[in-house]
Amino acid sequence: MDKDAKRRPLYLARILYEETDEDHSMTTSELILELEDKYGIPAHRQTIKADIQLLQQFGLGIQEIKSSQNKYNVIDRLFDVVEVKLLTDAVVSSRFITEEKSKELTEKLSHLVSEDQRPDLKRNISCVHRIKTRNEKVFLIVDAINTAINDGRKISFYYFHYNEMKKAVLKNDGKPYIITPLHLIWNGDYYYLVGLNEEKQIRTFRVDRIRRRPEILNEAGIRKPRGFNISRYLNSTFHMFDYEHKQVDLICDNDVMDAVIDMFGTRIKRSDNDENSFRITVDVAVSHVFLSWIFGFGGKVRIDGPAEVKEAYADMVRNAAAGLDA
Repeated sequence: MDKDAKRRPLYLARILYEETDEDHSMTTSELILELEDKYGIPAHRQTIKADIQLLQQFGLGIQEIKSSQNKYNVIDRLFDVVEVKLLTDAVVSSRFITEEKSKELTEKLSHLVSEDQRPDLKRNISCVHRIKTRNEKVFLIVDAINTAINDGRKISFYYFHYNEMKKAVLKNDGKPYIITPLHLIWNGDYYYLVGLNEEKQIRTFRVDRIRRRPEILNEAGIRKPRGFNISRYLNSTFHMFDYEHKQVDLICDNDVMDAVIDMFGTRIKRSDNDENSFRITVDVAVSHVFLSWIFGFGGKVRIDGPAEVKEAYADMVRNAAAGLDA
């Protein structure tokens, strides 16, 4: 009996947490039957009342509804059902999380609500371009990078890309990268590592393309460059492509200012070009993504310099036009 008396409040708490909520309660008789049927623990009305008072004193949000048969339910949880729905949607729609891990996490999230609320967690989310990653080691990779950042250490890892035959091929001639990790960035449903290589150059890597958990080296990391600002860096890097940054002069029609601010923020400095357009100078990674962004405005955003960026843009347009004639 002593053993049952010690276990009874714990199992009673589990029953109330799993089977009651704001809209569903259990009577004293139902709790007595559930304790006996599920766990083989005897109880009576007075012990149920005393155990619930003990759980309330412990801090569990259990409500007592007085009637001919007192009823009890859990009304205070760490997450309410709406919050759990939002978390479930985020897990299901994230490209960063594998299908298998998504199922595992949503199952765990379902235990944050009562059994009666769990059917509401079945989500009907349709996401555009949500091809799930297949790298099951991503969580371990992120954890290692985060540890290295906190400890100020360098990391070593292998990085791959897919060739035309869909085969994963190691980059850097098959040698590991040695990087001082500075930041983990969530961008476009992917995690990215921003760090310094041994030449103190800023490099960006997509975390799910890191082959396995990075090795955290005993060597202290390189100090962050003076004046480096991660927000400015992100505003100038299109879709996290790791290209050389350049100062690019743009001439923009007045009616594209919204799009310019969406991309570069409100701190950009502008000057008048003429009554219909303005000038800005932006620090950007000059990638095909940036050039495609320019092209998408149909002439309303024009590159004024430097010459090599103008030529790169012209080459892109010529190559695209040549593809139409092929």
